[in-house]
Amino acid sequence: MSETFKKLPTGPRSSRESADYLNHAFATSDIAEICKAIGVVAHRHNVSDIAKKAGIQRSSLYRAFAGSPKHPNFKTVLSVLDALGFQLHVTARGGERATPARSGRQFQG
Repeated sequence: MSETFKKLPTGPRSSRESADYLNHAFATSDIAEICKAIGVVAHRHNVSDIAKKAGIQRSSLYRAFAGSPKHPNFKTVLSVLDALGFQLHVTARGGERATPARSGRQFQG
């Protein structure tokens, strides 16, 4: 059986299981693992509907999360997560972090 047509791994079914699955992938900090997890969760839904809600082509959604060496851009990741009913949160963790900037030198977004 071709690599492309292998059965998807058994993935999460409920929203809570999907969220836990995605959070575990994000905890790895491995972009390939994160993309794979988003793809698995997306395939548990109507892919055409997810693509439409995310504002991308269905074929683009498949390509973006198929595990290719070229990863999707951040906007695509956020759009697909939103279409799936999820949002990304950032939390502070313990341990080393960058040194804060001196006053007067702040990020100009």
